[in-house]
Amino acid sequence: MNTTAMEKTPSEVVLPACPFRQVLKGQKALVTGANSGIGKAVAIALGHAGADVVVNYVSDPESADQVTREAMRFGTRAYAHQADVAEEKQIEQMFERMFQELGTIDILVANAGIQKDAPLEEMTLDAWNRVLGVNLTGQFLCCRAAVREFKRRGVRPAISCAAGKIICMSSVHEVIPWAGHVNYAASKGGVMLMMKSIAQEVAPYRIRVNSIGPGAIRTPINASAWSTPEAHAELLKLIPSKRIGEPEDIGRTAVWLSSDDADYIQGTTLFVDGGMTLYPGFETGG
Repeated sequence: MNTTAMEKTPSEVVLPACPFRQVLKGQKALVTGANSGIGKAVAIALGHAGADVVVNYVSDPESADQVTREAMRFGTRAYAHQADVAEEKQIEQMFERMFQELGTIDILVANAGIQKDAPLEEMTLDAWNRVLGVNLTGQFLCCRAAVREFKRRGVRPAISCAAGKIICMSSVHEVIPWAGHVNYAASKGGVMLMMKSIAQEVAPYRIRVNSIGPGAIRTPINASAWSTPEAHAELLKLIPSKRIGEPEDIGRTAVWLSSDDADYIQGTTLFVDGGMTLYPGFETGG
């Protein structure tokens, strides 16, 4: 007997395809760390919503090329560009090429991030510096380059009512401590206040800056947390919605947050976490 969606448990329900209106038509977007996981879903979603997309990656060019092909499926332009976001010169070169090929930038999704986990007493300085370098400094360098262009160019009313949109990819761990991941949690806490400070500074220029805070999303970086039945069951205890998030959940959020529909949202982290930040340990009274 076939099982209908209503008969499945919440964690088993397959999300339906969600076609986008081309609300970003004519806009130019850059997504860092876009060859897999959340970045891949965001780049594809922005492309399907009408934006031309630069797919940044640091390794695995074949996957980056696949993302560009999918992002272009509805008639937009896309290309892949290799750059380490922690390296200032590489970021400058990436933006220079974008301006040459696409003319400008309207949307930055600063997504690139890594984990190098260890208990505090075993964590090396290199692991600390590398995670902060990619997850925090990398976002700073990209935000700085984007804001310079947004200010130089100003608002193009036919394209968007904002001069530019920045989405920083944060995490529920900007507010939830995470033992054994102190470098990662510190980087995301830094992203939160960096984003708010930039948002406060550039809002008068019609530049919008916000963050998305994913919870548990089904990506390769956290496969150990969901890939076995036992791990999956433990993870769902932390999620009131009782399902793991999909990368497409973040992609759809990024499209909306980049659109003029979200024009009055500034300096906010939008948690896309199935309720993970609702302290689910207290759902039965603690």
